[in-house]
Amino acid sequence: MITDYEWPLWRQSGRICGIDEAGRGPLAGPVVAAAVVFPRWFKPDETVLEMLNDSKQLSAGERNMLAPAIKKAAACWAVAVVEHEIIDRINILQATMLAMNDTVMSLPKIPDLLLVDGNRFNTTLSIPFKTIVRGDSKVFSIAAASVLAKTHRDELMVVYGRQFPLYGFERHAGYATKAHVEAIRQYGRCPIHRLSFKLRQLGEKP
Repeated sequence: MITDYEWPLWRQSGRICGIDEAGRGPLAGPVVAAAVVFPRWFKPDETVLEMLNDSKQLSAGERNMLAPAIKKAAACWAVAVVEHEIIDRINILQATMLAMNDTVMSLPKIPDLLLVDGNRFNTTLSIPFKTIVRGDSKVFSIAAASVLAKTHRDELMVVYGRQFPLYGFERHAGYATKAHVEAIRQYGRCPIHRLSFKLRQLGEKP
């Protein structure tokens, strides 16, 4: 992946920020957003960043290789975490928007333009933005944000896997795999499960 999308925008704006999230769908754990700003006119030629893509299209090994390279090449980056208690209180969509806003505000310098994965973005920030459907597979800075969000969340879920070994969070990151659903059926929910996420497999109603 190359920075073709960013180059025309760099003629108008200096600091362009890609934003993406990880963890909207799981039954447990937080939602995580990341923001990445690359230097103006950045080219990823002949670096490990040439393999950058939507984090879902990469192996765990590739993501773990890319994450430090992204952090090193970026002008700045940030990650924000919104925990499961807040997800239950305000719903997953609003929690995702909160994480995205928080990660922008965590940057050392406010960007000139936000490129956000998806088709909607709710914000109180006075920063212009563009939403881009499947942006994580089209836009270099969004793809970079998707990798940072995914790797950060996976690291958190490995820690939770040690705290709650009955559920296998280190293997499925809280998603509704067969093994995860069976663990909930057998042991009930643990403290990091999202209580607002109902399981039809267990006869729960939305």
